[in-house]
Order: sequence, then structure tokens, then C-alpha cells
Amino acid sequence: MSIEVFNESGHEGVNEEMLIDVASFALGEMDIHPDAEASIHIVDLATITDLHVRWLDLEGATDVMTFPMDELTPGSGSALGGRPDSKQPGPALLGDIVLCPEFAAKQALAAGHGLDHELALLTVHGCLHLLGYDHATPAEEKEMFALQNELLADWYDDVKKRGITYQPKPAGAQAFPSAADRQALDEIVPGGGLPAIGEPARKPTGDK
Repeated sequence: MSIEVFNESGHEGVNEEMLIDVASFALGEMDIHPDAEASIHIVDLATITDLHVRWLDLEGATDVMTFPMDELTPGSGSALGGRPDSKQPGPALLGDIVLCPEFAAKQALAAGHGLDHELALLTVHGCLHLLGYDHATPAEEKEMFALQNELLADWYDDVKKRGITYQPKPAGAQAFPSAADRQALDEIVPGGGLPAIGEPARKPTGDK
């Protein structure tokens, strides 16, 4: 798995190695081809605000945005590989995940855990969006958040087995949140809440 990180946020304390690790783990657990590629862009508030308006027509900053290179649906047979029930998995450029650590730090504080965990959670969430998962309906929401939390918890277990030290696994109620938990958090920190994929959301973030 090839995960590139582009950090233009100017925010100190972002563990890029950890983000690559959690993204690689999540995509690997989803049976994505080992030669697949994805990018993580770490940006400041001004950049995420511009992207939020330009692509989702929503005002203000947010925590994470995803830009899949193609639409992936269960059993679609897309050459991207996508979800593990896709008929023709193969290598591909999956797309871009955009994170804003300055915004995520506010959410982490309100949720009672550290920024590193919040960014790990957002990265897993973004990976699932790249694979075609969404939470526009209650059924999709339940499936995606359950899978997100399972992957994140399993990653912590895997890191421990490998003897690697990142942030400790948090135990707070918001550490592995349901959709309702994140909606409640959004009332405290408006603008986050792990938004669903928005259209057109296919164009890479580097294309202005």
C-alpha cells in the first residue's frame, strides 16, 4: 500500500508516520490491492474552508473531506478494487483524504481524547469513504460507523502486537463514536460531524 502525506498545515505535532500506518492498516483489512495508492493532505483552516465551500457548497471549516477517484459501490466490479465485495479488485489510485488538524484539535478536546487519536479516527473514516462507504441513510450510517470503530480498535491491537508506540488507545465514550455521538459533538464544535461524501467529490484536491 502506498500512502503519501502532504503536510501544508503548519500545525505542530501531527504524526505523519502514524497516519500512514493507520491508513495502510485500514485499507489492507478491507482487502484492497497492496499496490493501491492514496494521498493524505494535511491543510490549514483557510484551505479546508475553501474546499468545503467549493466542493460541498457548505460554509465554514470542517475536519475531514474525501475525494475518491471514482464511485465505488458494492459489487460494482470497478477496476479500483474498492470494497472487498467488488468483483474485480486491483491496484489503483484511490483518491485523497484531506485533514485539518487545527479543526480536529477542537473536536479532540471536546471529545476528551488527544489530537493523534482524532486524526487516526478521521483517517479511517476517510479511507472508508474512498472505498465507497457513506452515511447518508440510517442503514449506511450504522454500517460505516461500526466498521470504522472496528478497524480503529483492531489497528490499536495490531500496533501493540508489532511493538510500535504511537498514542495510547483512549477509553472515553467518544473515542469510538456512534453517528449519534458525532452529531452531539457537532453541536459543541459546529462544522465537523464527519460529513457524508458530497458531489462531485471525484476531482483530486490538487486540481484547483
